[in-house]
Amino acid sequence: MRHTLACCLWITTGLIFSGVAFADDCATASSQQAMNICADQAFKVADKALNTSYQQVTQRLKDNPDSATLLVKAQRAWIAFRDTQCEFATSAAAQGSIYPMLVAQCRSELTQTRTKDLNALLECDETDLSCPVPGP
Repeated sequence: MRHTLACCLWITTGLIFSGVAFADDCATASSQQAMNICADQAFKVADKALNTSYQQVTQRLKDNPDSATLLVKAQRAWIAFRDTQCEFATSAAAQGSIYPMLVAQCRSELTQTRTKDLNALLECDETDLSCPVPGP
């Protein structure tokens, strides 16, 4: 039993690291596994940028706890929307090997749009009363 478990762990580890090797050059990725990994990596980059923008907006709202609470509520709702929207938009391929790539691409696109929206809040003119985020 231990031998079988060790063997499975060794094989799984090898597959994970071989996938990482495939994804090293996303411009020429040709296998579906490599394209899935590349799409996931692109989503992680987009998500990191989103988190940076979100933290900047949060920092600007530190003196306004009511607005900060609303931002958290909006962000949670947006994440639920993004994930559900991408699940719906990619549902035709849900049983295929391309599905993880399509979901990651959808999430990346929506995440990039949300990042632009948050960044726009950081650029509001201080006289713009429709902007809930104060200037620096």
